[in-house]
Amino acid sequence: MTQSRRAFCAGLTALPLLRGQQPPSDSDPVITLDVTRVNLLFTVSDRRGRFVNNLSADDFQVVEHKRPQKILEFAAESDLPLRIGLLVDTSNSIRDRFKFELETASHFLETVIRKGRDKALIYSFDNQAELVQDLTDDVNLLGKKLRSLRAGGGTAMYEAMYLASRDHLMQDQPRHKYRRALIIIGDGDDNASRFSRDQALEMVHKADGVIYCISTNQTGMNNIGDKTLKYFAEETGGQAFFPFKAQDLAQDFENIANELRSQYSILYRPEPLITDGKYHPILVRVRNQRGLVVRSRKGYYAPLSM
Repeated sequence: MTQSRRAFCAGLTALPLLRGQQPPSDSDPVITLDVTRVNLLFTVSDRRGRFVNNLSADDFQVVEHKRPQKILEFAAESDLPLRIGLLVDTSNSIRDRFKFELETASHFLETVIRKGRDKALIYSFDNQAELVQDLTDDVNLLGKKLRSLRAGGGTAMYEAMYLASRDHLMQDQPRHKYRRALIIIGDGDDNASRFSRDQALEMVHKADGVIYCISTNQTGMNNIGDKTLKYFAEETGGQAFFPFKAQDLAQDFENIANELRSQYSILYRPEPLITDGKYHPILVRVRNQRGLVVRSRKGYYAPLSM
């Protein structure tokens, strides 16, 4: 493969840490970053929250560093293969609704995963993040693994986010041909991770992942954990849900399933291309149509010139 062809890969290839940072351990692999085009998957909804799926490339503008960008490829994607990471809090703090949450999550995977096309994985996190099941399209196996989980211990949510993104969501290529999402079921707290909140979010960005959160708190959005979940969702173009009773979980999962099938895709080459290895904010907006809301990730990590 030529150097120019490698450079024109779609999406973002992962780099766990920026230059000058030290990895958590010497055994962690270093993944290089090489990208000249940025892939964006996003949704558009009206004021009532209904998805808008009839827009064209001319209806959108991508802005980076206050400069409009030229859209190279555009598609209304309703049937992209899914790569889903289900991250389940198994700490003591979520014990009260634990069984119902697992049953609802299992039903969600049965509904959304299509044999031979979509795949999901499961991470549990308490004192540490543990891979329960790697990517598979076997919904019966996924359900069995979910039902085997038991609550207890601390909370290593950031570590689960980091590892699921780095080691699994990046596997299938080309990146822009898949919809990659993390679904976090938990209270948003973390007291046991090797990675920080920013490191976890950075790795999700580099995997082109979108985060959906379902809070297990029952006190509304008035605590740090729920604010953290909302922050992750907003930064990646996802959503955070705050069900007040366990029965609301089914509707939240249905909303996530509908959104995963209703999105647009834009590919563009940053102009100018700045190879500084840093985070670059971007904005996707709809031209000349009021009342429409775009949810997209808010930036990307540029390549780092050697």
